[in-house]
Amino acid sequence: MELNGHLLIGAEDVAATAGTMKALNPATNLEIEPAFAFGGAAEVDRAARLADEAFDSFHATSLAERAAFLERIASGLDVIAAELAQRTALETGLPVAQLEGEAAKSATQFRQFAEVVRQGRFRQAAIDAAQPDRQPRARMDHRLQKIAIGPVAIFGASNFPISYSVAGGDTAAALAAGCPVILKAHNAHPGSSEVQGRMIRQAIEDAGLHEGVFSLVRGGGNEIGEALVDHPLIKGVTFTGSEVGGMALYRRAQQRPDPIPVFTEMTSVNPTFVLPAALAARGHDIGDGFAERMLVTVGQACLKPAIVLAIDGPGYEAMKQAMCTRVQAMPARTMLTPGINTAYRRNLERLANAGAARIAAGGDPQGVWDGQAMLFEVDGARALEDASLCEEVFGPAALVMRVQDEAQFFALARQFHGQLSATLQIDTGDHALASALLPILERRTGRIVINAFSHPQEVSYASIHGGPFPATSDSRFTSVGMTSIERFLRPVCYQGFPDALLPEALKRANPAGIWRLNDGALSKD
Repeated sequence: MELNGHLLIGAEDVAATAGTMKALNPATNLEIEPAFAFGGAAEVDRAARLADEAFDSFHATSLAERAAFLERIASGLDVIAAELAQRTALETGLPVAQLEGEAAKSATQFRQFAEVVRQGRFRQAAIDAAQPDRQPRARMDHRLQKIAIGPVAIFGASNFPISYSVAGGDTAAALAAGCPVILKAHNAHPGSSEVQGRMIRQAIEDAGLHEGVFSLVRGGGNEIGEALVDHPLIKGVTFTGSEVGGMALYRRAQQRPDPIPVFTEMTSVNPTFVLPAALAARGHDIGDGFAERMLVTVGQACLKPAIVLAIDGPGYEAMKQAMCTRVQAMPARTMLTPGINTAYRRNLERLANAGAARIAAGGDPQGVWDGQAMLFEVDGARALEDASLCEEVFGPAALVMRVQDEAQFFALARQFHGQLSATLQIDTGDHALASALLPILERRTGRIVINAFSHPQEVSYASIHGGPFPATSDSRFTSVGMTSIERFLRPVCYQGFPDALLPEALKRANPAGIWRLNDGALSKD
């Protein structure tokens, strides 16, 4: 696929109006052709107006039509997977094989959402039939379904340039809900974004849908992101990135004349609690597994296990030594962007200044933007004195907390802010302690893992990728999994409607054949 660097506003290629940029190969520190266009508020307005024009027809598509459209995108990802992985590798330094896997994961997500749409359960259809003879007052017929909230803005993420980017889970969920998407491409991988965007645009054309169902924009600063959040035709926003960036968008959206939801996924250290019996029985294996998962993707995963807590006792030194061995054997590897690398080095200094001792280091950096693996240790008492030790370090580093006793274990657990996940390593003898710890963790995370690690995560109906602030801005929703579609839906009640005017999901004959709640009983009637 030939790249021209243009913005994709509906079916039109739009040249730069606010300057250009070139992608950087972080492995070589050299720029890559071609130049990519920047736009501004005017381009956002064009995209938003097209999306608004597309909304009525797109969200009114039948379940079968929308599911087929999502499968077109999945097939398109299959076709471009090799080319997409090659270009993305140039822009990120990530291995081609890993990126091919990411493309396959994205294709799977679109197929999963196609099935969600066909089943129609996301409509959450409910029917309370009329009761004309009810006393003292008759009841009219009431029917409820959830519909799309409107055009949405999706901010592509830096760390997963396919599955959290243009053809990622947010886009799949929004399109499945019936929301036109305006995608703000991340400047760390503009070529990869264009490859994905052109594929989606082709799928829209092949499906005979309105061109405004998808647009791709890009900007050089904050202006274009602010224009997206501010635009009155945009009805929701998703963002994956830093707490500073996510909360800036969230606050801006609440200051609009008509505030809109901003669903952010921001920061998490995904603590691992190793309980005494498990530590004594398999401390070495736990330490080795933890370090292996921590180092995946150069530690640049939102679910990276970053802090491990264990009560000093049998198995502790074996766990720590296994982690040190794994970290010391790891060569330095290219990080995604200069900005991420700079922040990583700054956070390593923060850990050291807060009293954490470096106990292992990987190979020295060879490239300008290489990230060196690091392992730190801190006493539990010191961690309680300085809460900054519980903050995220985005990159290939982890912190071991040497805990004195159970009381300190619980105190440290309570010190953590909201997390995307938390892990318990337990054996049968730990069940009583685990049971006491669970209520603390339930208040602080959206996912609790036992005897595994927080990364990777399945994409399924039971997936939760969310949690209390600052992990996300709204702990009621997930950004991964089939229920992530709920971010893009709102309920509408249809009272007293004749059958001819009812939407497909609520017609009396149930032509879509979906499950509905009829007077409180679930059925396909």
